[in-house]
Amino acid sequence: MNSMYQQLMQLPLFQGVSTDKITTLVEKLPFHFLKFRNGKQVLQTGDPCTHLKFIVSGRVRLTTPCAHLRVTFGQTLSSPHVLAAEYLFGRETVYPFTAVAEGPCGILQLLKSDYIKMVNTDKVFLFNILNYLSSGSQRSVSSVLSARNGSVAERLAMIVESLTVSGSTDITLNYKQKDLCSLLGTQRTTLVASLDKLQEKDILEYDSNELRVLDYDGLLEINKD
Repeated sequence: MNSMYQQLMQLPLFQGVSTDKITTLVEKLPFHFLKFRNGKQVLQTGDPCTHLKFIVSGRVRLTTPCAHLRVTFGQTLSSPHVLAAEYLFGRETVYPFTAVAEGPCGILQLLKSDYIKMVNTDKVFLFNILNYLSSGSQRSVSSVLSARNGSVAERLAMIVESLTVSGSTDITLNYKQKDLCSLLGTQRTTLVASLDKLQEKDILEYDSNELRVLDYDGLLEINKD
């Protein structure tokens, strides 16, 4: 039981809450702990976000498709993390990505209405969700406004920063080259020249259909130089 409490207190949106408060909530609200085998789908793009889902053990691979283009953004997220809590509220309430377990994975699931009850029991929960939502919004705005002259590298950095979940690893873009050119608004020769320069700097590596980010911070620095 103590192990479960320790897991909960490490989770985003739970941090700073007292053990007594969490004990009371576990007794009153249905916390569902789900187990997923390697390769098992946790959720799919377009699924309604009716629950808060936390990674409490293991890791998941997130893949976000680009509408109308054959470009997919991938990243790996490990415990302890929450999966897209920003889609629990607002105009868009469906998941933008598919999540698949990478190895054995544990997910804590909490119904939206039960989470709202939880927030009403302690202001720490409210501050945590407000901070989470604000940080994500500010990061997206900052990413868009930081691009100076719209080079291919800067546009790529903006897209990667906007789609990356804080703390994720193994960031990739899978694509058809024609569609990646359309996404970045450039021609094939310019795309290849830009990617070559980034590869020479060990910021990324790429082939004809996949791009792998090696130095995330270095990529983001492009918009700050």
